[in-house]
Amino acid sequence: MTTDTRRRVKLYALNAERQWDDRGTGHVSSSYVDRLKGISLLVRAESDGSLLLESKIQPDTAYQKQQDTLIVWSEGDNFDLALSFQEKAGCDEIWEKICQVQGKDPSVEITQDIVEESEDERFEDMSDTAPPIELPPCELARLEDISETIQSCLTTPLRKEKLSMALESENYIKKLLNLFHVCEDLDNTEGLHHLFEIFKNIFLLNKNALFEIMFAEDTIFDVVGCLEYDPSATQPKKHRQYLKQWAKFREAVPIKNQDLLAKIHQTFRVQYIQDIILPTPSVFVEDNMLNTLSSFIFFNKVEIVTLIQEDERFLVDMFTLLTDPNTSDAKRRDIVLFLKEFCNYAQNLQPQGKDSFYKTLTCLGILQALEITLVMNDQKTKAASIDILTAIVEFSPLVVRNYTLQQVNRTEGERMLLNIAIEQMLTDSEPELGVAVQLMGIIKILLEPENMLTEKGDFLNFFYKHSIQTLIAPLLLNTIGDRPQNEDYQTAQLLGIVLDILSFCVEHHTYHIKNFIIQKDLLKRILVLMKSSHTFLVLGALRLLRKIVALKDEFYNRHIVKGNLFAPVVDAFIRNNGRYNLLESAILELFEFVKLEDIKTLCVYFVETFSKIFDEIEYVQTFKYLKNRYDQYQDRIKDRDKMSLDTGIPIIRGGRFRRDQRQMEEEEEMWFNEDEDLEELETYNSVMNGAASTSNSNIAQTGVSVPSTSSLTESAAAAAAAATQLLSSMASSEAVAAVAAAAVAAVAASVSGVANSAVAAAAVSAANAAEAANKLKNSELHVGNVATVIGDQKETPSSAVVSGESVLKKGLVDYESDSGDEDYYEEEEEESPQSHQKKPRLA
Repeated sequence: MTTDTRRRVKLYALNAERQWDDRGTGHVSSSYVDRLKGISLLVRAESDGSLLLESKIQPDTAYQKQQDTLIVWSEGDNFDLALSFQEKAGCDEIWEKICQVQGKDPSVEITQDIVEESEDERFEDMSDTAPPIELPPCELARLEDISETIQSCLTTPLRKEKLSMALESENYIKKLLNLFHVCEDLDNTEGLHHLFEIFKNIFLLNKNALFEIMFAEDTIFDVVGCLEYDPSATQPKKHRQYLKQWAKFREAVPIKNQDLLAKIHQTFRVQYIQDIILPTPSVFVEDNMLNTLSSFIFFNKVEIVTLIQEDERFLVDMFTLLTDPNTSDAKRRDIVLFLKEFCNYAQNLQPQGKDSFYKTLTCLGILQALEITLVMNDQKTKAASIDILTAIVEFSPLVVRNYTLQQVNRTEGERMLLNIAIEQMLTDSEPELGVAVQLMGIIKILLEPENMLTEKGDFLNFFYKHSIQTLIAPLLLNTIGDRPQNEDYQTAQLLGIVLDILSFCVEHHTYHIKNFIIQKDLLKRILVLMKSSHTFLVLGALRLLRKIVALKDEFYNRHIVKGNLFAPVVDAFIRNNGRYNLLESAILELFEFVKLEDIKTLCVYFVETFSKIFDEIEYVQTFKYLKNRYDQYQDRIKDRDKMSLDTGIPIIRGGRFRRDQRQMEEEEEMWFNEDEDLEELETYNSVMNGAASTSNSNIAQTGVSVPSTSSLTESAAAAAAAATQLLSSMASSEAVAAVAAAAVAAVAASVSGVANSAVAAAAVSAANAAEAANKLKNSELHVGNVATVIGDQKETPSSAVVSGESVLKKGLVDYESDSGDEDYYEEEEEESPQSHQKKPRLA
C-alpha cells in the first residue's frame, strides 16, 4: 500500500441546495503553512498538482469521521467540506493529525461537541426566546399531523432541539408506542406507516436523551416494531421475531451481574437497529444524523468491557473452564466466541485501557488457551481463536514474543504457539485460504524488526532455530527433484504464502535469513518452483530471488554464481518463448537491475554462462549492454597484460598462489571503475621507485645489486635459482643475498599486478631478507636461522603474504595454477592457528 494510494481523496463542498459538489480528486497532506500560521490540510489535484484546498485545522472546529473513510467539517457560514478517502489507512492518518492539533484522542469520531449557538447564526429564527414546539395531541386520528410536525422540525438545529425537549418532557414517545399497540391490534396499516416515519425522524434528531428512552428494556421492542412497517416494503419485516426467538444469548459462564447482563442485551439490540433496521446512510449524511447513535453504542461497549474486567471471579472461572481438558468442545467454542466479542469491544478503549485489558488477559492465560483452541477441528472455534490472536498481536506483538521466548525450554512433545500458528497456516483447507492469509499477517507482524525492542536478537534467534524449519517443510518436501512434486492448486497457494514470508524475511532479516539460505542451499530449492505450471508460484520464486539480488550482497552473489542459480530463471525465460507477459517482464527487470546497479559478480557470471542464449534478443538492450561491458573488461585485462610485457614486469596477481573469488573481484573492479587505472599506474610508479630506493639502501651492505625494471623478470628467475642452491648447500652467504634479491624482485612483480596489502607485506619481507643477509655476513650466522627470520614474519589479515618456506620452495608460482573450489560464503579463508606459527624447515 503506497502513500499516494492512502492519501488519495475526493474533495466535496455542500452547495446552496444542500447537495454535495465534487471539487476534484487529489492527494491530501498536512503541514505548517506560514501564511495561515498553523497546521493545515492541503489537497493538490491529481491531474496538474494545483491546490484544491488549503484549510487551517482550527482548534474549535468540529471535525467528524464517518464510515472509516470520510472526514466532514464546516468552515465559515454555510460552507461545509468533506474529504472522501480511497483507503481507511489514509483517513486514519489525517484524522490522527487533526486530533493531535486539537488535543483530542483519535478514537473519537467527533472532535468537538456541536455547540448549537454557533450554528444558530445561520438562521433568522434562532434565539433563546423562541417559543417551544407545540405537538399535536397524541391520538390515533392525529398521527399524520404528528408526522408532519416532526418532519418540519428537522430543518434547523434550534427546532430540532426544541422538538427533542418537547418529546422528552411530555413523555411523548411512550404515548406513541401505546398508539402502536392500538394500530397493530386494529391492523391499521396507514397508522403503522405514519409511526414508521415518526420514529425514523426521531432517530434523525440525534439526541442521546431520546435514545435512552427508546432503548429501555420496556420500550425497545415496541420501537423495533414501529420500524418494521416501512411504507416502501410490501410486507412488514420480522425484526422482533429475530431478536426474541432466533438470536440466542449463550452464557458460556453464568453472568451474575445483572447490570452487565442488561447492558449486553441492550447493546446487541441497538447494534442490530443501526446495522439492519435503519436505512443505510448515504455517503454524506446531512448533519451527521446518526453519530450520537454510534456514540451510544461505543460507550455501551466500553462500559461492558469495564464491568467484565472488574469481575475477577467471572474471568478466572471462564479461563479455568477454557483450559480444563474435561471441557466439551461445544462449551469451549462458546467461551472462545465470547472472548472474541470481548476483544472486539475492547477496540473502543483508549490506548491505556487497551494495554491494561490485554495484560489482564495475558495474566489469566489467554495465550496458553489459544494453543488449545487453535488446533481444534471446529472451524468457528479456530476462526475466533485466530481473531483473538490477531487482536493481541496487532496491539502488542511484544506480549506474544515474550511468551514465545518463555517456551524455549519446552520438550519436543510440547508444541509452541508460534509453531502452532505456522502449522495451522500450512494446513488450511479452505479454497480461499482465509485462515492462512490471516495467520501469515500475524507471523509477519511478529517478525517485523521495526516494532521489536530489546527482544529482537533473542526472538529472531528463536525463530530461526525452532520455527523456520516448520515453515519451509512443505517447500522442501515439494522440491526434492528438479520439478515440483505436487502441482495441485491448493499446494501451490500455500507454497506461495511460504515464499511471501521468506521474501519478507530476506527484506528485513539480512543476517539470520542469509546464513540460513546459504547454509541450507534453500535458494536452489526455491528456484525449482520456476518450473511450476502455476504462473503466480513462478513469479513468487522469482520475486524472492529479485529481493536477494536487490540487496547487492556479495555473500548472496557468490552463492548464486557457485550454484548457477540464474539457470532456472533463464530456463523459464526460454520456455516463455518470447510471450509478452508478466513473467517475461519480471525476468527482464531482474537483469536490468543487475545492469543498472553494476553488480560485477553477477554480470560476469551471466555473460560468461548465458550470453550465447541472449545474443539474438534485440527488443531490449539489456543483454547487449551487459555483453559490451564484459567485452570492455576483457580488453582492459589484455591491455594490462600487454603493458606488463612491454615493461618486462611479470604479473603476480596476488599474494596467494591460487585464483580465488576475491582476486576475481579485484580484476573485475578494473572494469567498473575505469578511472582507477590511471591512479593505479601512478601508484605503481611511486611504489616502484620507493621500493627500489628502500631496497638499495638496505641491501647495499650485502653486495646485492638491485635489478633494473627492464631485467626484473630475469632477476626473479635468477634469484629463484640461487634460492635452490641455498637449499642444497646451506653454506653460502651469497645464496642468502640471492634470497634478498628474490624478495626485491617479488616486490616489483607484485606492484605490476593489483595494488593491495600484498605489496606492502612483500616489501617488509624483502627488507627483512636483506637485513638477515647483512647479519650473516657480519657474524656468520647459520643460514638456517636466516630462513627462519624470513619465514617468521607475521602474515597480514588477508593471508596474502606467504611464509619464507613457501618462497624458497615454490618461488614465483603462476597464479593460475590452482583453481580449487572456494567457499563462496566465507568472507576470509580460514587457516589453522598453527599455520601462522609454523617455522619453515630447510630440507
